[in-house]
Amino acid sequence: MFWRWAERRFVFSPDSGLEASPEAEGLHFEDVTLTSADGLKLHAWFLPAPKGANGSHGQTWLWFHGNGGNLGTRVGQLARAHHLLGVHQFIFDYRGYGNSEGHPTEHGIYLDARAALEYLRGRPEVDPNCIVYFGHSLGAAVAIELAVEQPPAGMALIGPFSSIKDMTRLVTPIPLVGWLVRGHFNSMNRIGRVHAPLLILHGELDDIIPHWQGFKLYRAANRPKRFVTLHGASHNNVQHVAADAMAHALVQFRNGVAGRDVAPGYTPLTISV
Repeated sequence: MFWRWAERRFVFSPDSGLEASPEAEGLHFEDVTLTSADGLKLHAWFLPAPKGANGSHGQTWLWFHGNGGNLGTRVGQLARAHHLLGVHQFIFDYRGYGNSEGHPTEHGIYLDARAALEYLRGRPEVDPNCIVYFGHSLGAAVAIELAVEQPPAGMALIGPFSSIKDMTRLVTPIPLVGWLVRGHFNSMNRIGRVHAPLLILHGELDDIIPHWQGFKLYRAANRPKRFVTLHGASHNNVQHVAADAMAHALVQFRNGVAGRDVAPGYTPLTISV
């Protein structure tokens, strides 16, 4: 089957073994094992909000990482979010990534996302009505798919693609390839059924997922929504090149989801380009 071959060849790039844990950043965390609906054991981390954190209003941010690496390659990002946002964080590895069992497939990682959300909703310190989805690249498509059936309090996406079909047009001029993958990871077909507050951040110089794809998704989305261009940033360096702009946008979004307006001149969740 062409799609299964394409998934293995182009879509997923998992790493096994973890190069670091939150302990390397001095962060308290809990190792968690999830069980997917089809019986696979998945590895995850729960990072509680900093003691005495204010401004988060009890939010928990559920991470959906991109197609490469695993939990261990996101430790620095988790640490920055911990200090910046002051929220609970939960990140899990899709099947086949890190210490999670199995092999990644589109349907399979959708099941993994549901297992992560179900687990979070059962934790006593987590308010199930204050869970924010936070997706990067491929993870943005997973977050959108989950949000259709399980609406979050808000959804923040970094460098999302509009669809795999749009992505194939960038790498091959053969129309048949786009037709063969047309129904897969199709965020464009789903975003209009999501009604949660939305933030999309996209690198101006993204060399993997072009800026126009994120904006295309934004235009198809429901309000309230915001699109932020990260000037000078490409796909994998946004955390460094556009750190200040990202931090400002994410803090505003957190406050907007919480219904708080603490930044001068900021109206929560208004549209800006």
